Amino acid sequence: MTDNGIGIDPEHAASIFDLFAQAGHSPDRVQDGLGIGLSLVRTLVNLHGGDVRASSGGLDQGATFEVRLPVLHGTPQTAGASAAAEPERPADTYRILVVDDNMDSAEIVCALLQFAGHEVHMAHDGAGAIAAALQLAPDVIFLDIGLPDMSGVEVAEAMRRHPRLEKTVLVALTGYGQDKDRTGAMAAGFNRHLTKPVNMETLNETVRTLMQR
Repeated sequence: MTDNGIGIDPEHAASIFDLFAQAGHSPDRVQDGLGIGLSLVRTLVNLHGGDVRASSGGLDQGATFEVRLPVLHGTPQTAGASAAAEPERPADTYRILVVDDNMDSAEIVCALLQFAGHEVHMAHDGAGAIAAALQLAPDVIFLDIGLPDMSGVEVAEAMRRHPRLEKTVLVALTGYGQDKDRTGAMAAGFNRHLTKPVNMETLNETVRTLMQR
């Protein structure tokens, strides 16, 4: 697909498919998106064994998006045969809680983690996150720092006081990325600090790495 829109700055071309990535604001656009659409497209295409690429001559030169999918060989199985051959759920899948006050962002992160086979739940404020965590005892919590009722650091400190959550992995997924933010998060009990934008490979690799320890 080719368009004649705002184009892509060459310095943003490598990260255009990253989660929460945006190529900058244009004054003639009524409302910018969340930076999640292209990441979702890439994930869906990858799940089908394909890949997606973007190219552009630069700003105001439009862009071309190319999706490549493998050719299906042979005759599709019947519904009964397909169900019988359905693979078992991978062993390295986990119960995950996603906490973000932006519902659209939370839902997209949940959907992308579900694609990887995880059982995913979400909450949108600090109090709700603590209640959900105590009920679910998740393996991993992706926790935003900027929440409406209390900070993610306060939420992490509260969670770490509960024996039920002693083994839960806490990952800060936030726009606060300065050194002091990382230091404060780790001191509060987070196991990892990720700064938005982050791609899905990083999300899944973070879960895998931390859970294997």
